[in-house]
Amino acid sequence: MNPTPSSLPSPPTPPSFRLAAMFRLRPAGRRWPFATRAALCMGVPVLAGWAASDVTAGLMATIGAFTALYGSERPYLNRAVYLAVIAISFAVAVTLGVWAAELPLMIVPTVVLISMVATFLCNALRVGPPGAYMFALACAAGTAMPVGHLTLLQIGLLVFGGGVFAWLAHMAGAFVSPRGPERAAVAAAARAVARFVETADTPGADSARHNAALAMHESWTVLVTHQPARPRPDGTLSRLRAINRELNLIFVSIINAAAGPSLSIVAERARSLAAQAMDASADMEHTDPGHVPLGHYGFLESLKGNLRPWSPPLLVAARVGIATFIAGVIGAVLDLERAYWTMAAAVLMLHQGLDWVRSLQRGVERMSGTMVGLILAGAILAIHPEGLWLVLTLMLIQFTIEMTVIRNYALAVVFITTAALTIAAGGHPVPDVGHMLWVRGTDTFIGCVIGLAVLVMTTPRTAAVRIPQELVNTLAAVRTVLDLTAGGDVTHGAARQARRDLQHRTIVLLQAYEAAVGATPWHRDAAERAWPAVVAAQRLAYRVLATCWSLENAQAGAAPEMARTLFGPDGRENAGHALAILSRAIHAGARPAPLSPVPEFLSTEMQNLHGSLVYAGERPVE
Repeated sequence: MNPTPSSLPSPPTPPSFRLAAMFRLRPAGRRWPFATRAALCMGVPVLAGWAASDVTAGLMATIGAFTALYGSERPYLNRAVYLAVIAISFAVAVTLGVWAAELPLMIVPTVVLISMVATFLCNALRVGPPGAYMFALACAAGTAMPVGHLTLLQIGLLVFGGGVFAWLAHMAGAFVSPRGPERAAVAAAARAVARFVETADTPGADSARHNAALAMHESWTVLVTHQPARPRPDGTLSRLRAINRELNLIFVSIINAAAGPSLSIVAERARSLAAQAMDASADMEHTDPGHVPLGHYGFLESLKGNLRPWSPPLLVAARVGIATFIAGVIGAVLDLERAYWTMAAAVLMLHQGLDWVRSLQRGVERMSGTMVGLILAGAILAIHPEGLWLVLTLMLIQFTIEMTVIRNYALAVVFITTAALTIAAGGHPVPDVGHMLWVRGTDTFIGCVIGLAVLVMTTPRTAAVRIPQELVNTLAAVRTVLDLTAGGDVTHGAARQARRDLQHRTIVLLQAYEAAVGATPWHRDAAERAWPAVVAAQRLAYRVLATCWSLENAQAGAAPEMARTLFGPDGRENAGHALAILSRAIHAGARPAPLSPVPEFLSTEMQNLHGSLVYAGERPVE
């Protein structure tokens, strides 16, 4: 095995289960506006139900109000469509759940189907937390809610009505700061670039560089992908794109070691750009930069890219389907009163696609929080608040959930459990509170154990097998970009897509490493051995992307000549041959043959990757 090159960082500490994490508060930023909106969306439907003398109907509508938990970082025009789809999805999920309750044999298949579809779509389309879990829970809860006095149409309209109110509350910010999400995304990217500049030439540079690249990728997604195909002329949007472009150039200057002024001055410039992005008074002039990078894949591209065998979203959806089915069958065999809690707990363990360590941590935190939450829920159910007291209780609980869920998940689960049981009671007195709490605790435990068991059984022993494949995919994307870059035109459609694809591959590569290194201890060794190759491939990818930005920033007409100087007469072919040697060696798990000379601007990264590869035999692969 080749020694790890001294210029490459040692692998980060693998994730591990930490009981102390349950008692630690993490930073969460400014959460109270989001928490207030969520509490309002929870309380108003119940208030309307109480005013109409049907609290059960109001509690049913609160399921649609969970629409308020999604889409906070999206631009308002895009958010309007996105949240409408979320609200409709909640209405459909609950209606199907209530329909299945009338046909007992359909309960488990319906919940399984909804859970799998929601999991795949939420992972493939990057729907953020709480993701697929809320849709699965909505469908599962619909199978057991006391709504016999309502028709299916009324139930669907009630849930949709709660979603409509959440939509209105979510969109209200457009009247205050129409471009607020875009500003926030660019400001976050600027701060990430500043941190990268400050850590240049330190052991933390690789991590900071990746975080900065990821933040800029997200900001371009907000500024390009989440905008209309032909956005209306808008000084704010064009100015934010220009700021983001300057951030890219700063990022490139550090990678190319051509920053000029001291790093502190460059970092301060990046922070000043963050302030400019948030300054509404500086948006009068149009400063459209002309060419802008593409952000993340759009809807159709994301579906197409993930509807392939063994894609991570499909694998996660399959795990969720297996676990939900097993949980449903066990619930039926044991004649559990509220088996949907078991299925929902199984979905919760798996829907985000977390690795074994993080899933175990989440499971322990979930169980611990549930046990404490049962005590609080029991007190509230015993008191049985009604009318306005019920409204205020649910609003306070929801506010607390959103204030704590990022800071400490175990603490948030205490209140999540309380809210779930309060809503499940349907506004009616609970005859045997102790029995209900015991059932809830038992079902949650069974569901969590099933989810973890399915994760272990479906995680292949070659957990790091994705890393070689993603390394090969990254090198293929590098070659595509180099082929286009050699001609000097890096701004036309094909080149912009190739650059976007390469950025995407660097993100997926690190995700593959993180998933493998977080697997069970006997699976992570191969992932840790692959770390030098992962970081070397990332450095190569960012060097190529930085070169594209340098060519794009060249004076008019100078890019082709600059590209010819960089590549030389045979540089394109030599680079392609070297990448082919590296790819074949990675695929075969063998020692790569010596590399032919490559263009000087790629030489260091290519040699580092060559020296980082782990191989099984002594015979080199040509």
